[in-house]
Amino acid sequence: MFAAAGDSMLSHGMKQTGTISIHHLQGVIFAILNPWVAIGILLLLAFFATYMTALSWADLTYVLPATSLGYVLLALVARFILHEQVSPMRWLGIALITGGVGFIAGGPELTKHENPVESGELCAVTTEKSPLLAKDARNGAPKGAQS
Repeated sequence: MFAAAGDSMLSHGMKQTGTISIHHLQGVIFAILNPWVAIGILLLLAFFATYMTALSWADLTYVLPATSLGYVLLALVARFILHEQVSPMRWLGIALITGGVGFIAGGPELTKHENPVESGELCAVTTEKSPLLAKDARNGAPKGAQS
């Protein structure tokens, strides 16, 4: 929802601001100072924060398709609030996206990995002394780095 609202605010604000160019910094700053654009940026930052949070507990292949539901919200906002024309071909694309998200939502949100400690499969580095760590210990490495 944050992404759809932020993109809608940006669109509305940029229609008020007009054409800008990266080569003219004054126009970019003027656009950012537009309240609609500023609110849009803040909403997109909120989206980014929630996106990072979701990625911290679920797989990318689960989270990213879920964010595509924003396309549905964005199309509805564009059509009914911003009064943009949405062609039947775009509605068909949005329906396909929605169907794809439905397939993704049916699967697990997190890939299960077997814990190597529980399975008895530890790395050779943890079960044997590493020559590199031994060398560091002889050279006076900090206590936490000594083997």
